[in-house]
Amino acid sequence: MKCSVVIRAYNEAKDIGRLFEGIKQQNLDDVEIILVDSGSTDKTVAIAKSYNAKIVHIAPREFTFGRALNYGIKAAKGEFIINVSAHCYPVYPDWLEQLLKPFEENKNLAVSYGKQRGGETNQYSEAQFFKQYFPDISQPNQGHPYSHNANAAIRKALWEKHPYNEALTGLEDLAWSSWAMEQGYGIAYIAEAEIIHLHDEQPAQVHNRYRREAIAMKQILPESTFSLWNFFRLWLSSTYADLLEAKREKVFAKNWWSILWFRFLQYLGTYQGYHYSGRIDSQLHQGFYYPPGILSEKTPAPRGVEKITYEK
Repeated sequence: MKCSVVIRAYNEAKDIGRLFEGIKQQNLDDVEIILVDSGSTDKTVAIAKSYNAKIVHIAPREFTFGRALNYGIKAAKGEFIINVSAHCYPVYPDWLEQLLKPFEENKNLAVSYGKQRGGETNQYSEAQFFKQYFPDISQPNQGHPYSHNANAAIRKALWEKHPYNEALTGLEDLAWSSWAMEQGYGIAYIAEAEIIHLHDEQPAQVHNRYRREAIAMKQILPESTFSLWNFFRLWLSSTYADLLEAKREKVFAKNWWSILWFRFLQYLGTYQGYHYSGRIDSQLHQGFYYPPGILSEKTPAPRGVEKITYEK
């Protein structure tokens, strides 16, 4: 078996059907699907079973992003592992092919990851973030360790040597890619492997996500800092850039308020996470994972591939 798709999920019934349908319409045959469920109370597991997915369970109290992936990959049979978020879905039927092709061209490749774009429910500033970090032009041999497990492929043989860090509160993908680069392996960004990454986050969820990721970043790079000056500088500059872009796109009136609060909470959470010095106790763990309620000026060539059509 060439590849196994590993999906982490918790109460994703609203969106996960599109992901399974998108996998079904891929050009590749013999694709194994593994759902790692962390206590869903909706129809997530039932939907996964209807697409013949293998179900792996992880207790909510045991959940971290890295541990959930390790559970899923351990159960996988594929030579390559596709990590994808449950609230994502592929745009094209060659999504898996595009993620896997770089491994054929570069036997020293550890990770390939693909483009992300937002949907109708994403906040405007998050859509701008996607455009910045996931440009339209591929980088088959990028010189930095960034990757993103919402849409990525790795060699299982390398994972067996170095599983994901289970102690981190996030950014397990960055930690693993950093290890891979230190070992001399390559990382590829593939713009053609495009997914839609859906979020419908409220302010508290945005703040929580960036705080959690900053705590993880501090663990991965203990020497890194994020000062009060960084907070104000990045908050103001990114807010200004988003407002200008929204005005240029003629969507200012619809998005100005979300731009203000999203960017403020993004960098407030980052600042607080960098300066958090306590222990990750069970209450904080619950809040992190079960909360309530590289730019390019080049123009990409047309894909020449029909997009997948999804039912509304």
